Amino acid sequence: MRPAIVVVDMLEDTCGRAAALPITPHARGLLPVLGWLLAEARSSRLPVIFACDSFLEQDFIFRGRMKPHSIRGTAGAAVVADLAPEAGDVVLQKRRFSAFFKTDLDQTLRTYGLDTVAIGGINSHVCVMATALDAICHDFHTILLEDLCAAYKREIHENAMNAHRNSSLSPLFRVLTSDQFLETYAHAKET
Repeated sequence: MRPAIVVVDMLEDTCGRAAALPITPHARGLLPVLGWLLAEARSSRLPVIFACDSFLEQDFIFRGRMKPHSIRGTAGAAVVADLAPEAGDVVLQKRRFSAFFKTDLDQTLRTYGLDTVAIGGINSHVCVMATALDAICHDFHTILLEDLCAAYKREIHENAMNAHRNSSLSPLFRVLTSDQFLETYAHAKET
């Protein structure tokens, strides 16, 4: 197993101190543990990739009920300061839900020789799940980090995780905690 950590949409407009979206309180609650996992990943030389919403002001996506946010070129589209990217991290702009859709994520992972993605961020049932499903479609082992994902309602997050907890795609697609992921990675590294 050669994993990367993919952090989805943990941005100033979604979980920064001035953010005011329905997901914000839940997203802010992820920051301490996510920060810890990123430190562990970096010390183990696991790649860290931030997949970031980067919309245009008149983007099609805002024609529904979604409030405009994460507008390309604004401070709100930056990774939240609590998780500031470090040298060597990859920051990937995305225009739609999946971090794979019309980006170079697939090529980046393959360039690094990776075969697994561990995904955390927001929203569990939309951008995180779209990224996870596309990871499987691109032939990557996929791990949903259940304690590092959130939705605007706890029950929506739980339903999203439960829908895939005993997936027929297991063990290619698994739901794990960050601790379970690190234990699995440490074991894989020794063999």
